[in-house]
Amino acid sequence: MKTRLNLTIALGLLRARLKQSIVAAAGVTFGIAMFITLISFMTGLNQMLDGLVINRTPHVRLYNEIKPSDNQPAELEEEFRDDQNIVRSVKPKDRGNAIYNVQSIMATIRKDPRVLGVSPKITSPVFFNAGTIEIAGVINGVNIADEDPLFNFSENVVEGNPFDMANVSNSVFLGKGLAEKMLVHKGENIQIATAKGDLAILKVAGIFQIGMADFDNTQCYASLETVQKIMGKSAGYITDLQVKLHDMTIAPAVAKEYATIFEVDTIDIQTANAQFETGTSVRMIISFAVGITLLIVAGFGIYNILNMMIYEKMDSIAILKATGFSGSDVRNIFLNLSMIIGFTGGFLGLLIGYALSVVVDNIPFITAALPRITTFPVNYNPVYYIIGIVFALLTTFIAGLFPARKAAAVDPVIIIRGK
Repeated sequence: MKTRLNLTIALGLLRARLKQSIVAAAGVTFGIAMFITLISFMTGLNQMLDGLVINRTPHVRLYNEIKPSDNQPAELEEEFRDDQNIVRSVKPKDRGNAIYNVQSIMATIRKDPRVLGVSPKITSPVFFNAGTIEIAGVINGVNIADEDPLFNFSENVVEGNPFDMANVSNSVFLGKGLAEKMLVHKGENIQIATAKGDLAILKVAGIFQIGMADFDNTQCYASLETVQKIMGKSAGYITDLQVKLHDMTIAPAVAKEYATIFEVDTIDIQTANAQFETGTSVRMIISFAVGITLLIVAGFGIYNILNMMIYEKMDSIAILKATGFSGSDVRNIFLNLSMIIGFTGGFLGLLIGYALSVVVDNIPFITAALPRITTFPVNYNPVYYIIGIVFALLTTFIAGLFPARKAAAVDPVIIIRGK
């Protein structure tokens, strides 16, 4: 009964100072709306950028790196083993790029419950012959049946069917920038030369565009069999194993484990994309910081309005206490008033924030670098709406707590005697 009465009195005080209450609620509404719009847009943008880089990068990559031998002959001799040996001009050891026992390794990795999938790959530098001009690039041999589910290759294809890579003999998919340099189109033939001077004629089966110049201007994709034939290698020749995990965060530990078990070099996605992940984290921090700052500013507005209301309503507070309301009752009345403002402003802020997000999501965003992106990216994750309303209520509660405690401490005798 008392709770309902306190709420009724709070609503009466709110209506008595309706303009100030609307201004306070408007501050919360604006803060929540801008928070939702900003965080939805920034996380959508981060997801799009992640799709360009991280989704194209394996969580764990297995390969053989060209590097000097870890154990030099001087260190293997028992006479010099305990000495400090300085060996200059050490040359890298040519152990080949191929991964040995690749089929056994792939079978073992696929049995790992942490692994989503594994895709074999061959990477080799080549020269694309465009008349008398040679363009340096890279050819990637992949099994499209493994590559597409893990790395969404088909989403980047702007012309052609990606599975023609496996179905059409000696076919190749060129990056859009590379195709424009060579002035070739789908269905035409190109000539490439390997680093050893071997020549091959390939048919352009399609064009892809990832959206990064480093890929689109230099890369091409063909089937494993096509690249093995170009390089004169056997059917078991594989230079890379690309592993996708169910949980990307465990990639560093898995990479170290695989390096020890299979005796190959490994690199995890966090190490390979350290700078990119730093940029993503910074953008998220900025987005949350701006949104929270807006809510804090709105909280100061509520604090000031309630503070002024207490000074103006000293007589009412004194009468309430004189008629039997305790200090805690008065405190609860003003806290109810604050929470009503916070809930109303927060709820309206969520609605307006969602509406603004929809508007942003429909703004045209046309760029030649990203042909599949037609509007600005927006992320409608419900978690951000929950964070927004919780923070709005928390901010208004704290903003109303100090004035409410001040109201609870008012001595009615002093106020009435002063009158």
